[in-house]
Amino acid sequence: MTDVKRQAAASALSAAPRTAWLDGVNPVTKLVLALLLSVPLFASIDAVSALVAIGLQLLCLPLTGLSPRTVLLRMLPIALFSPVAGVSMLLYAEPEGQVLWRFGIAVISEGSIALAVAVTLRVIALGLPTILLFGRTDPTQLGDALAQVAHLPSRFVLGVLAGARMLGLFLDDWRTMSLARRARGVGDHGALRRFFSMAFVLLVFAVRRGTKLAMAMEARGFGSGIPRTWSRPSRLHVRDAVALAGGAAIMAVAIAAAVASGVFRFVWS
Repeated sequence: MTDVKRQAAASALSAAPRTAWLDGVNPVTKLVLALLLSVPLFASIDAVSALVAIGLQLLCLPLTGLSPRTVLLRMLPIALFSPVAGVSMLLYAEPEGQVLWRFGIAVISEGSIALAVAVTLRVIALGLPTILLFGRTDPTQLGDALAQVAHLPSRFVLGVLAGARMLGLFLDDWRTMSLARRARGVGDHGALRRFFSMAFVLLVFAVRRGTKLAMAMEARGFGSGIPRTWSRPSRLHVRDAVALAGGAAIMAVAIAAAVASGVFRFVWS
């Protein structure tokens, strides 16, 4: 009997979610940290600062509790669409250095290639902090922090929380519609037409579900002007200050590396 209890306790312990260091950081601090890791990158357009920022942020991956595979899958859409911003710089930026190709107003030069690479890396560097910081953040904890720490109106916070909870249902609806159409034999042809028709159906679902949710929340007093109480306290701790200091250090090192290498250039230049 003792062995059975030990095995049950071990299985329960292994099934329990592991806490990461970043899980103890307040969600409002994560919002400020995301801005701190993003805003300085708008001051310059160079590849060095973006690469250094990406590298230092990836070194902090063990603190987030996310696996490299999860981060890679979530970064895949950003990595696929980031070259779109670089292409415009590649073709239409002001020519610098040797001109390699010219067609009408589109000109590719050495400077435009460097600028396109820098912009592409910058898009990735701007998207990575959001994935690392909010990959394991619970929407309920975020709502508690926005109301108690940021002191945002409870009506706005609860509305955002309810909307965030609905995102998972949209994914389930999309998957169910795909399987239903395939079962009827109409889901194998016309991918573009199928996408727009399913998107319209999903929009109808969203309007109906949002109306019912708003009525239910109003009936339960979520729209009243009475000050609300919160069952889960949200506070700031020393760990939040450490996280902000670490984010500031990452940005300082990235900008300093660009200045030291001589490639730092203000965005308006």
